[in-house]
Amino acid sequence: SRRLWRSIMSAPQQQQAQPPAPMAAPAPEAAEPDAVNRYEAVVPHWFYCKVTDSRERWIPFSTQDSERLEEAHGSGRDKEDLVVPTSGGRYDVHLKKRQRVAVYWEEEVSEVRRCTWFYKGDKDNKYVPYSETFSKELEEAYMIAVTLDEWKKKLESPSREIIILHNPKLMVHYHPVATSDDWGSTPTEQGRPRTVKRGVENIAAEIPNGEPLQIDHLVFVVHGIGPACDIRFRSIIQCVNDFRNVSLSMLQAHFKKAQEQQQIGRVEFLPVNWHSSLHSTGVDVDLERITLPSINRLRHFINDTILDVFFYNSSTYCQTIVDTVASEMNRLYQLFLQRNPLFKGGVSIAGHSLGSLILFDLLTNQKAAPEEDEHSKEGSRTTSSNRGIEEVKEILKELELSEYCDVFEKEKMDRQALFLCTEKNLKEMGIPLGPRMKILHYISSKTEMQVCLLRGLCSSRLHPIALRQGPTLQSVSANYPQLNYKPTIFFAFGSPIGMFLTVRGVKRINPNYSLPTCKGFFNIFHPFDPVAYRIEPMIVPDLEFEPMLLPHHKGRKRMHLGKGKGSPSPPAPGSCCSPQPDADPSCLSELKEGLTRMSVDLKNNLLGSLRVAWQSFTRAPLPAVEAASTDAEAEAEAGAEKQPETKPDESPAAVKEEASLINVGRLNGGNRIDYVLQEKPIESFNEYLFALQGHLCYWESEDTVLLVLKEIYQTQGITLDQPLPGSQ
Repeated sequence: SRRLWRSIMSAPQQQQAQPPAPMAAPAPEAAEPDAVNRYEAVVPHWFYCKVTDSRERWIPFSTQDSERLEEAHGSGRDKEDLVVPTSGGRYDVHLKKRQRVAVYWEEEVSEVRRCTWFYKGDKDNKYVPYSETFSKELEEAYMIAVTLDEWKKKLESPSREIIILHNPKLMVHYHPVATSDDWGSTPTEQGRPRTVKRGVENIAAEIPNGEPLQIDHLVFVVHGIGPACDIRFRSIIQCVNDFRNVSLSMLQAHFKKAQEQQQIGRVEFLPVNWHSSLHSTGVDVDLERITLPSINRLRHFINDTILDVFFYNSSTYCQTIVDTVASEMNRLYQLFLQRNPLFKGGVSIAGHSLGSLILFDLLTNQKAAPEEDEHSKEGSRTTSSNRGIEEVKEILKELELSEYCDVFEKEKMDRQALFLCTEKNLKEMGIPLGPRMKILHYISSKTEMQVCLLRGLCSSRLHPIALRQGPTLQSVSANYPQLNYKPTIFFAFGSPIGMFLTVRGVKRINPNYSLPTCKGFFNIFHPFDPVAYRIEPMIVPDLEFEPMLLPHHKGRKRMHLGKGKGSPSPPAPGSCCSPQPDADPSCLSELKEGLTRMSVDLKNNLLGSLRVAWQSFTRAPLPAVEAASTDAEAEAEAGAEKQPETKPDESPAAVKEEASLINVGRLNGGNRIDYVLQEKPIESFNEYLFALQGHLCYWESEDTVLLVLKEIYQTQGITLDQPLPGSQ
């Protein structure tokens, strides 16, 4: 620093020794009001260093966090071990150590820096901040140069790199080729110059404003199989970060009025990781011992991901998984309350893939408080009784015994009581022999399919299902821990719950069943997701109906260039789940963006494992892309003409009323459960190509996030600024 100061001050002293020119006297007066000689202190901004694959990347804190850090730094307390919460309270910055530490999960500690001067890096042309010490030296040199209007000065950094301040707009950094230069070459000959910038406002950094301080709701997110959660092989922490960022943008776009009136803040999403705990039990060493040496990468991938499904169906490792998930959510909940003592909001849970099944099993084995259970029984006794009598009437109608409905209604006979009837009971009721035989045969045939008791769904993990014509279906058992809170809503993304229940022998879910401590349940899936299964057909097996179509977050209908089997048929315009009848012109830009993104992914070998499917995709005729708009309009018109199961004289209002009358039971409080996303235009070209992407798309899906926010804030009486077309 002293050498730097001497090198800068030497030139002005030599110039002062020379006699001034005769006409130079009025020059200072003319230059005095000029802004060139006015020095203004640089405004610092705080950054943290993220290391990914041995590459450093400096990321700016939000404006809000940077101001808080600067305030703490300016107070002079940075010499103490002062801790400043940042990133919505998920990270703490230890000001003295200049470290950023994760609060809720394990993560490498990041270096923190108070940045004022930057130079452009060699590899990715990103600006890199100088160290705080050298930045002070640069700022001192800049201040002297501005004050004395003396430029073209050379500065030597601690690593013998040369910085030349040519003028306020042009400052360069020369990186020497070697540590010593015997030939005395100039800096321009030693290496390519780097651009030097002063102040964060000159480097075009994307600096977020920050997150609202008020937290209205807490959501725990549980991952599925394997350590990677998306097609870019990112962790659950990174994927939940994306989900949270999308939620902030959706709040600004669709809850603007509530934000302006300060009715809402934000929803906090916290990841729950169970994979690392499972694979730290030593099971990986045991697997490695028996794994064949051939196709090593594939076998390692299977051991690390696919086997998680088998682990969960093992009584030993199932206990480890459910204990980890429950204890981690309880730990996070307690820690969150400690850091947010004024929090009065609710808690919801979300699970992706296998994570949703884990949460479903946990929720089905929670114990409601006795007083709440009794109150719930009393409150629903009348409704359940009436519904049970109606079910018996439907059974008698099916058996062509409607004339005996009054007899069963007089005896207050519901479905449960009917299945407990013996021939003696029916005879005492005055039912003739022929009808008695029909009823008893019906009871006998349905008993082997019935797996739901009066109180609800019998978990196959606790109650093996006896089949009359086969052996007993044994399921693994586990001691399910209790959660320290009662979730408001359970969201399942790309969930195999329906498939696992069926495999366990569950044929039907009682319409009267609801999760003991959670009253909301949404099953959200992409139409091409190979892992996702529906829930509603298990509740209403005798009625065929489509899942609810999630509306586009911008209120438009995505352009469908193809329609796969099982995709939801668009109801009449204006119905509770109807999209817009015509494709929006902006979908063409969405198609273009999808093609561009796919080409980048292919270039980066992110879809290398799908080459076979890609070849089938490239065989598709190219004019289909060029005529996308025309085909989309034709498809929309054809779809409008082919209204499924809608009679010519049936009005849209009738379709809407029919959809609203579908009774899917109490699992979601009487509301619909299955919600399907609209595929993007690029995804409609080939279902098989985008099947994997369909299972991993939920983290950045605006439509999914908007549904989550909409349902959460509805529990608080807050709705969207404007209802989206097709929303329920």
